[in-house]
Amino acid sequence: MTGRLTAPPTRTPVLWPALLTVLLLVAVAACTGGTDAGAGGVDGGPTVSASGDMEGVIVVASGRDVTGKNGIRQQLIDAWNQRQQRENSGFRARLVELPGSADEQRSQLLAALQSRSADYDVVNLDVTWVPEFATADLIEPLPHDLVDPDIIPSVAGTARWDGKVYAVPFNSDVGLLYYRRDYLERADVERPDLGADLTWNELRGLIDILDARPAADVYEKGWTTQLAAYEGRTVNAVEAFASAVPDLELVDEEGRYAADVDDLTDGIAELRRRTETAYTLQDAAESDEAASLSDFVEGRTAFLRHWPSEYRTLYRTFSEERLGVVPLPGRAVLGGQNLAVTGVSQRKDKAADLIRFLTGKESERCLLDAGFAATRVSAYEDDGVRCAAVAPAPSASPTGEGADPAPRDGEGRPAYARDILLPGPGESGPPSEDPAVRRAHPDVHRAARPAARRRRAHGRGAGRTAGRGPAQGPAALRAASRLDSPGRP
Repeated sequence: MTGRLTAPPTRTPVLWPALLTVLLLVAVAACTGGTDAGAGGVDGGPTVSASGDMEGVIVVASGRDVTGKNGIRQQLIDAWNQRQQRENSGFRARLVELPGSADEQRSQLLAALQSRSADYDVVNLDVTWVPEFATADLIEPLPHDLVDPDIIPSVAGTARWDGKVYAVPFNSDVGLLYYRRDYLERADVERPDLGADLTWNELRGLIDILDARPAADVYEKGWTTQLAAYEGRTVNAVEAFASAVPDLELVDEEGRYAADVDDLTDGIAELRRRTETAYTLQDAAESDEAASLSDFVEGRTAFLRHWPSEYRTLYRTFSEERLGVVPLPGRAVLGGQNLAVTGVSQRKDKAADLIRFLTGKESERCLLDAGFAATRVSAYEDDGVRCAAVAPAPSASPTGEGADPAPRDGEGRPAYARDILLPGPGESGPPSEDPAVRRAHPDVHRAARPAARRRRAHGRGAGRTAGRGPAQGPAALRAASRLDSPGRP
């Protein structure tokens, strides 16, 4: 990554500064619309607003909120509803959470919008679904100013299709490496506080030390990740391929296969190294996010590849003395969700207004404080941007009922993002959105390939986007890959 994180003088993991560097440089519940007087308190028959929208309830369809029941997404929607009530606007918003995995949610949304069986006004889409939904005319173009320069450029690229803005980045995601600092200390590792410059070879060396001097009775293998036959395995494969092959592209702009045998050989070799039985927990071959998290919490491994959303969860289990987190060695994967207005909505203008609120500076800071990776630079760098729309986040103090022990910086942000998502002094700045610049300097920024995105949208894609810090190469990889079994493509 950027190499800016070295062994810290204290044990507080510097992860908020870290999270922004990677993002800058890099992955059917029945409902009704209409007036729905029982939801949101809108009374009377349908009326039309000055903009031509049908007044009533704006239904937002989304996957599960990882921040829990009455999570930050619901709190932000409640805040918008309070504003509408004060203005007596005639509109309210209601959140509907879809069950199942990401693939199942995609199928539910496609079926609902194509058949018009559910009146969704706003949908929360995985970043790789936007081209598919836009091409099928299931979502509407939005005003370009909704994706403004404050949004991290690599993230902003996921909102556009065929020169139009079809969605607005809501929250992002990037792979991180969590580790048991106490295991390293018990094994007499010289530097148990790892830095952002950690390489995969160094990680293997640490695992060798741990294996020679077991840190705990329950310890089995060095690391675990998500290698079950779903998106998680593909993400791990793309990270391995992209780390092994500079400027890797598996398909060209027309969607045709573009990689050569040497590229595939190098990528497969790296994936095999990462999944060797000597280093990887056997159960990882069947693990998703929940299973790998559980194995790490139980102490079966010293290292875990996971997402920022588990930061607070893990610090409720482990103290700062026992847990650390750093950028993932090599290239990580960029994920996240974008908000879009559906083609069937009768409240398109007001739905866009809701999206503007949910993705604004203050809301993004609220998402960051709650455990999501924010999509705006200001959420990480502007100390004047605070989360005032919802109730304050729990105290960082480990004492008291329901307290949040996760380390935070001096401005109350989780202590891990900026060093992962923003470039350090002297490093390359935000990637350019200009096509000529991208062609002339592919090592600075590789844009999302439309054809590659189209392939992913039809079920053959990586599901997320790989990226890495500026000192290590391209900021984004758009590629499709599929493996039949971990370590044995």
